[in-house]
This record gives sequence, structure tokens and C-alpha cells, in this order.
Amino acid sequence: MTEKLIAADIVTAHNAARENNLRRDYEHLGEQLDRRGIRIDAIREKVEKFGVAIPSWGVGTGGTRFARFPGEGEPRDVFDKIEDCSVIQQLTRATPTVSLHIPWDKADPQRLKQAASRFGLAFDAMNSNTFSDGKDQKLSYKFGSLSHADAAVRRQAVEHNLECIEIGRTIGSKALTVWIGDGSNFPGQVNFTKAFERYLDAMRDIYAALPEDWRLFSEHKMYEPAFYSTVVQDWGTNYLIAQELGPKAFCLVDLGHHAPNVNIEMIVARLIQFGKLGGFHFNDSKYGDDDLDAGSIDPYRLFLVFNELVDAELSGAKGFDPAHMLDQSHNVTDPIESLMLSAVEVQRAYAAALLVDRKALESYQTENDALMATQTLKAAFRTDVEPILAMARLNGGGAIDPVGAYREAGYRRKVAEERPAAVSGGGGIV
Repeated sequence: MTEKLIAADIVTAHNAARENNLRRDYEHLGEQLDRRGIRIDAIREKVEKFGVAIPSWGVGTGGTRFARFPGEGEPRDVFDKIEDCSVIQQLTRATPTVSLHIPWDKADPQRLKQAASRFGLAFDAMNSNTFSDGKDQKLSYKFGSLSHADAAVRRQAVEHNLECIEIGRTIGSKALTVWIGDGSNFPGQVNFTKAFERYLDAMRDIYAALPEDWRLFSEHKMYEPAFYSTVVQDWGTNYLIAQELGPKAFCLVDLGHHAPNVNIEMIVARLIQFGKLGGFHFNDSKYGDDDLDAGSIDPYRLFLVFNELVDAELSGAKGFDPAHMLDQSHNVTDPIESLMLSAVEVQRAYAAALLVDRKALESYQTENDALMATQTLKAAFRTDVEPILAMARLNGGGAIDPVGAYREAGYRRKVAEERPAAVSGGGGIV
């Protein structure tokens, strides 16, 4: 039996006070959608099956490069993180998997499996870390890892990724995500071509160790920590990597890792078209790689991304099977609350994209009717799909209002009493 950290009677009472109104709202929305030829139950069923992974590091308080201000009841280890992730899944029914980051989450793999099984969770992609130096690490990554000029450093970074694969095999993961901070801060500091050649050679060694049923996700990032050049800096470079490595290599798109005003939805369409979209790290940004809550700044862009995803889903695009994960830094909010709301926002974008009248849209596109084409998208985006999302949660045993139920349960207060207060320290996003 799956264990629940928030008492079932709390969730039941929470839902009982809201269920009648929800059912009326759901029925009313269903009548509206019927007039558009859309069955509300069909949309709800798709939403119920949609899930997004929680990053283990996301349940802790983040920070900036200048300071970090710890929150109450922060996880002490990966097992506390799994407990927090289980609360998010219990209330939202949208986050059935957890994505681990090694070495931050390094522990006995069997204990990890048992901890996840206790709450009915599974594990998503493994994440390696060669962008910072770990305890007792022999060689430093200060000047790079997989692209480092020193072969010994590159070998160390490769071996770390191979270790992540082995841990993942034991706990049931099926993918490895590789992001490196390699780059330069000054013109002339590195040879662009040689650095990229070294990176590709190292990645080939990692790729060769992948189990047959695994995928390798490479993640691009325009800047940070390197501010002049970055080895894997954009989607074009990322696509070249996936092409060079082979059929199990794919591109991971982080919504925050692009220059302002870049058309991310078109990048998504290109990667789908050529069979190299691996998945997403969902977040939002205003200026750069801000790691803000998903949909908090530009919910329309998130919807437009899902418009491309749903188009591929409905058209049966070859090899289309993207992984979905949140990737955020919570500096001024309770991380659990932010992650719950972000998971719901991702579901919201998916549900709204399912409402797009695709026959009408294709007709307007063919006729070059720009106004009606964009209004077709806006009609779906403006539809309040909250009753669908809430009903999906209710049917799954979750909470109609996840944040409300979470606060009523007093979970943060409870764990704050059990977990020692973290000491405020230096900068860093995690």
C-alpha cells in the first residue's frame, strides 16, 4: 500500500468543501466545449495520463550567485527530498517521477528504490554533475570537464557519467541528461573547434555505455558559468551533438536557456521534425536563465510550445516521445508550493493546446488568413481549463486545490520541527 504523508482525511475534507462547485463548473465548461465539438471527458482523460518529473534539487531553497537564504524544513538528504516529492504527487497527481542528480543524491540504489516505492514514485532521467567539484574529487572542473584540455580530467568526467548510468540502471531510470558548464570567459582562452572535438569524443564514450533501452539527453545553455563562450551554447550545436552520437541521443530543451525573444516553439518544431526532441526542463524567465516557476512570466509561450507538442502527438510524428521535467530555483517561495503550481501550469498548457481547432487552423494557414489563424490559437488559450485540471486531480485522489490542502495540512511546519535549520551560506542556485 502506498504511503501518504498528508492524512487522507485532510484531503477528503478539503475536497468535500469544494466538490459540488467543481462539478457545476466542470458541467458548465463541458457544455461550452460541446458547442465546439469537443468532449470534455476526452480532454480530462488525457490530462490524467500526463505527468511531469520533479527534480530532486527543486524541493530545496535555491539562491543567486550572491546569496542563499535557506527556508524552513529543508531536506537533509535525498530521502527527505523523496518525501517532499511524494507530497507534490499526492496532492497534484501530476508528478509520478523524480529526477535525481549525482553526486548530490548519491545513496545506496536499493534504498533509493525502496524509498520511492514506499510512496508509489518512480525515477526519471539521471543527471550528472561535472560543473562543480565534489567532495574528495581528485581533479577540478574549474576549466572544464568533458571538453577539458587535460585528458585525465575528461576521463574523470566520463567515469562520473558512467557511474550515473549504473545507478540509474539499478533504480529503473531510462535516460541520462548531460549538461556541462564548459566554456571560456575571455577571447582566446580556448580553441573553439578543439574544445568541441574533445567534448564529442568524451560524449561518444558515454554514449557507448548506454543500455539499449536508454536515451541520452544533451542540454544546451547560452551562458553561465562561462560568459564569453559556451561549448554547448544553442539548439543548433545541440542538434549536431545528437546527430553525431547516434539514434539514442536527443536534445533537451530548457525554456530558460535561450536569449530573450528567441522563438522557442519553432526550435521545438524543428527538433520534432528531425526526430531529435528528447524532452524539456520547464521553467520561465524574464531576463535570462532565471529558473522561475513555469508559466509565471509568459504562460502564452508555454502554451505555444505545447501547441507544437500536441500537433506532433495528434499527427503521429515518428519517434515522438518527449520527457517532461520541471527545473526551477525557488528563492522566495515554499519550493513544494511552487513545484505544485508549476506542474499544474504545465498541465494547463497541455489541456489548452488540446482544445485548438486544428482543422480550422490548417485551413486558415492554407488561406494565409493570419488574423483568424492566430485567433484560433487564442480561443484555446483563453479557455479556462481549471475545472478539467481539478477534476483530473479529484479523480486521481489528489486535492482540488493542492496549495490550499497543503497549507491546511501544515506539512511545512511539521517537517520544520523534524529537520534541523539549514545554515545560510554563499551563493549558488542550489
